[in-house]
Amino acid sequence: MRRTFGAPVAETIAAPHGGRTGRAASAKFFLFRPWNPASRPAFGGQGKWHMGPHMSELGLDLSDITTAVLPALESVLGKPDFANSRRLHEFLNVLPAAVYMTDADGRITYFNQAAAALWGCRPRLNTDQWCGSWRLLWPDGTPMRHDECPMAIALKERRPVRGGQAIAERPDGSRVPFMAFPTPLRDAAGTFVGAVNMLIDMSEHQRADVASRRLASIVESSDDAIVSKDLNGVIATWNRGAERLFGYLAQEVIGKPITILIPEEQRDEETRILERIRRGERIEHFETTRRRKDGSLVSISLTVSPITDALGHIVGASKIARDITEQKRREEQIALLAREADHRTKNLLALAQAAVHLSTGETPDELKTAIEGRLRALANAHTLLAQSRWAGADLRNLALEELLPYCHDEQSQAGIAGPSLMLEQEPAQAMALALHELTTNAVKYGALSVPEGRVAINWRLKPGKRLALRWSESGGPKVKPPQRHGFGTRVMSRICDRLNGEASFDWREDGLVCDITVEL
Repeated sequence: MRRTFGAPVAETIAAPHGGRTGRAASAKFFLFRPWNPASRPAFGGQGKWHMGPHMSELGLDLSDITTAVLPALESVLGKPDFANSRRLHEFLNVLPAAVYMTDADGRITYFNQAAAALWGCRPRLNTDQWCGSWRLLWPDGTPMRHDECPMAIALKERRPVRGGQAIAERPDGSRVPFMAFPTPLRDAAGTFVGAVNMLIDMSEHQRADVASRRLASIVESSDDAIVSKDLNGVIATWNRGAERLFGYLAQEVIGKPITILIPEEQRDEETRILERIRRGERIEHFETTRRRKDGSLVSISLTVSPITDALGHIVGASKIARDITEQKRREEQIALLAREADHRTKNLLALAQAAVHLSTGETPDELKTAIEGRLRALANAHTLLAQSRWAGADLRNLALEELLPYCHDEQSQAGIAGPSLMLEQEPAQAMALALHELTTNAVKYGALSVPEGRVAINWRLKPGKRLALRWSESGGPKVKPPQRHGFGTRVMSRICDRLNGEASFDWREDGLVCDITVEL
C-alpha cells in the first residue's frame, strides 16, 4: 500500500503523466485523521475536511479562508465567458496564501503570485501537472513524486485533502515546508472539472515549534522548580524540578492555589507578589521559605516574572524556585567560622602580648631570644590545632615539640607518658607556653643543662574534666629555690588562673618537680 494523504487508499493509483522525480510507488504511509463525509457539506456534496496534525497549533482555522474563497471559484467555473475571471484573479493575487488550480487531469491552469514565490519558479500552464514545485519531498525528507502530492490525491480520489504536509524544494536548493488544502471543483451541472489548492507556508510555524519544544525541554529538564500560575494564584504548570523540590506530582497540584506551598505566617508574601505582577514588575532572587508535601521547610531563592498573552495583557506569572538550603548552611558555617577565628585570634594575640610584656633579659639579644622562643611555642600549638582543623591539639605532640632535641632513642633525656588527650585551643596554647617555660628553665639551669640530666613528663585525667600534669627533673645540677619570681612562674600563675587550676613548684635538691592542675 502506498503512502498517501488523508485516509489510507488500498488500491494502487497509476500516474498517467508521471511525476517529475520519477520515484516509484512506495509502501510508506502519511496518515491523517480520515475525512468524514457526514460533516458539514462543502463542494459537490463532499464533506468538510478534518484538520490534519498541528492545525490547532496555527491559531487559525484555514477552512474558514478556503470556504470563503472556493464558492467564488465555483461560481465562476462553468460559465462560458468567465466574465468574473479577471476580478477573481486579481483577488487571488493579493492573497498571502499560495493558490493554484488544475483541470480534471491535473494540468495547472492558474497560480497566483504567492504560489510562484513559494515554489521559487513559475510552472507552465496547461502543461505541468499536480503541483508547481520544482521538486517535492515528504516531511521526513525523502523524495515525493508529483503524482503523490495532496493535489494529485484530491484529483484522483475526487475528495478534499485537508492538512496534507510536504516540502517544496526550489531551484536554488532552499526548502519550504507547507500544508495543502486541495478541493475538487464541479461545474453547475455537477461535472468534475478540476481542483483548487491552497498552500500554507509552515516555515515560521515550524521554527516556532522547534523553539517552543526546545524551551519546553529546557524547562522540563531543569533542576530548578519552574511553575506558572494565573493572576488568582492558581497553579497552571509544574515541571519535574518542582516535583523534586516540593514533593508534589504535577497532577496533585495543577488547579490548586500556590498557597499550599507557603507557610501560614508568610501568606502575605503571595498577595504582595501578585500585586507587583499585575503592575508588570519582575521579582528577582527573593529569598524565602516554602513547605514541602511532607511538611518540612525548604529555603529557596525565588524569581517571579509576568506572563503575557498575544495582546500583551498580563495573564499570569512564572516562578523559578532554586533550593538554597545548602547555600544557607554554608553561609551559616562561614559566619560561625569567622566568629570562631576572630575569638581565637584575639586569644592568641592576647597570649603573645602577655609573652612580650612579661619577658625580660639582661641584654637586648637575651630579650629577643626569650620572646622568639615563647612566640614559637604559641606557633607550634597553633600549627597542631590547624592540622586537626581546630578539633584540638594532642598533649603528647605539644610535649614532643618542646623536647624533641632531647628525645633520642639511645640517649634520650626526656620521657613522655600519659593517655592520648586532645586539648582545645585555649588549654592547648596555655600548656604549650607552660612546657616551653619549663623546658627553657631546664636547659638553662636544670636537668637539660647537663648530658646526664633527665626530664619526665606524665599526666592523667582527674574527675570533673581536670588535667593533672607533672614535670620531674633529675640528674642535673643541685637546685636552689629562685630568689625572685621570673616570667615562667608568672606564666604558670596566669595559666592556672585562666583555666581554674593551680601550679606548685617543689625545688628539690636533685631537680624541680612541678605539678600543674587545670580545668579542661
